[in-house]
Amino acid sequence: MKISPTVVTVRKVEIGGGQPCICAPVVGKDADEIRNQTSELCRKKPDLIEWRADFFQEIGDPEKVLDVVHQMRGIVGEIPLLFTIRSEKEGGQPIPLTDGDKIRLMKRVCQTRQVDLIDHELRDERNIPVIRNVSKAYGVRLILSFHDFDQTPAKEVLVDKIFKAVEFGADIAKVAVMPATFKDVIVLMEATEEARQHVQIPLITMSMGGLGTITRLAGWAYGSAVTFASGSRSSAPGQMPVEEVQNLLPVIQKYTRGED
Repeated sequence: MKISPTVVTVRKVEIGGGQPCICAPVVGKDADEIRNQTSELCRKKPDLIEWRADFFQEIGDPEKVLDVVHQMRGIVGEIPLLFTIRSEKEGGQPIPLTDGDKIRLMKRVCQTRQVDLIDHELRDERNIPVIRNVSKAYGVRLILSFHDFDQTPAKEVLVDKIFKAVEFGADIAKVAVMPATFKDVIVLMEATEEARQHVQIPLITMSMGGLGTITRLAGWAYGSAVTFASGSRSSAPGQMPVEEVQNLLPVIQKYTRGED
């Protein structure tokens, strides 16, 4: 029997409540670009906005990072704000931060209470308890994520990553992988559907690149609660523009659910 997922509600946005959420990334390199991208995205009304801080050229200066967080909060209003730093080894940008620097910065961002969610990689298991405790203390939801930009691991591996996120106390588990064939896309779908049978927290899963496009539009059908769509620039391969996802999702849902 499928377990009913626990809905994570952030500023009145329900993640895992049946209706898929659209999250759009901000990837500006400086404060002006970040403000402009954020304002543009707000006009498009995604459900969530993610700041990919690893694109920020001054990420090595914590005070400037915190200043941008405050500015973004003022722009997005009640749209939930997700804060993410992805290092180069995690598929992100080259950043002048050690793992310790990164954790200290994420702790300070949580302490501002200006962000609603943070994303931390499952690969860095040693620091998960630290970031889990801090995020709980300041009311910030924790996404524990696994990314593989080179391949799609076996279904059992992907399900295990989701179970691992649950064990570490994640509020949401995320898996993103790169397919070589459409069979890999099916593996991602099957892993999500299987994990959905056993875990209560919301899941975010996607197959990246062109081959994985279908998972960004139909992920809700097999258990993925959020899809990522691009604003002016994408943060990962295969992201579709926000407007296209907003237009296509209702159509796909209508016919999949037999509502014609």
